This record gives sequence, structure tokens and C-alpha cells, in this order.
Amino acid sequence: MFKTELHCHSKSVSECARVSNEEIIEKYTNAGYTTLVLANHFNLGTQYFHKCENSYDDFITAYLKGYEDLKKDAEGKLNVLLGMELRFKENSNDYLVFGITEEFLRNNDVLYNMNPESFSKLARENGILFIQAHPFRNSMTIVRPQFLDGVEVFNGHMGHDSRNEIAEAWADKFNLIKTSGTDFHYNHVPANAGILTENEITDMDALIKILKSGEYTLIKGE
Repeated sequence: MFKTELHCHSKSVSECARVSNEEIIEKYTNAGYTTLVLANHFNLGTQYFHKCENSYDDFITAYLKGYEDLKKDAEGKLNVLLGMELRFKENSNDYLVFGITEEFLRNNDVLYNMNPESFSKLARENGILFIQAHPFRNSMTIVRPQFLDGVEVFNGHMGHDSRNEIAEAWADKFNLIKTSGTDFHYNHVPANAGILTENEITDMDALIKILKSGEYTLIKGE
């Protein structure tokens, strides 16, 4: 079986993270993972956003560099896929987004000005999965299920009560895709979430196909 992490941050982009590329690679390879989704924060508080002289293209270049550098450093050791943790201006909700590309990001410069309904439409037009992260953590707001493809039913962040059991019941009630992620920010935290699959996931198309099929087992802090 192959292990894939779906929710990891690096300090090169996410201001709240404290882990270097070297630490990420060591942590996940030692834990037996073959694939990792780098889901750095994408919002107005993202590191470097305020340093880009209000140029959206500069921000995207800086945002993608975090992914490109980790992918290069991990070559031959770990598959690194591009994701994001998106937050709109309207509240503190966070959303995991799987299937973005550089072209998509550069052609859509108002993502953080959108809302779940408008982004859901855009995501589905572009084959992107839209998943609410830790939906029952304090300060989160309930989103109408029809706007989502899934919810994160296990979030391993040790600094928050994500009420994972409620999130899983919610996913069951509304037949939503279930995901699990360590929400990795700090090197002292164990890498112990994600999914198990029979085949190695080497690209985002394969990951999306697997998540839609349900042919995986959740890793939930084991």
C-alpha cells in the first residue's frame, strides 16, 4: 500500500509554518510516504503577498516557487503535488483545492474575492476538487454541501480541536468525498494522516480520480 499526505505546509510560503523542505522530505520519507500534496495557504495573509507591490503575477510566482523548490529537492525521494489551502475574504473558512495549475492561477486573479458558491462553479468548470478543511473547528462557518466536493474528516493539527467525528458524520450525511491530512506545520508533529492506496499516486490527475472513486483508506492518526 502507498501513503499520500493531502495537507502539508512549508515555511517558504505559509507564514504559520516552521518546516523547511529538508525537514518535510525527511519526515515523510521516514514515515513511509510516497506522495505529498503541498497545500500552502493562499489568502491575503500569505507570506510575500504584501511584498509583491500589488502585482498578482509576482505573488503567483512567489507562491509557486515554494512548490517548485520542494518538488526539486524531493526528486527521487517523494512525489510532490501542487495543492492549496484557499481562504476567501468573507470569513475564516479554509478550503483544500486539488487540481490547480499555474495557468489557472494566473488567469483567475480574484480567487480570494470569491465565495464558496462562485468558486465551486469555477472549480467544476476546470475539473478541480473543492474540499472544506476542518469544517467544524472553532471560527469555521457551515457551507451548503452542494457547493463542496468533499470535507476533511480527519485533521491532525494538534493545536486545534477540529471535531473530526462531526466532520465525518457530515460527509456521510451528504455523501461528500472524505479526506484526511496532518495539516503539517511543525517538525515535532508526527506525519500520520492522509490516504492509503493500492497504487502509487504520482500526479494530480491520479489523485483526483482516486478521491472521486473512493478506492482508498483514510489514515487517521494511526
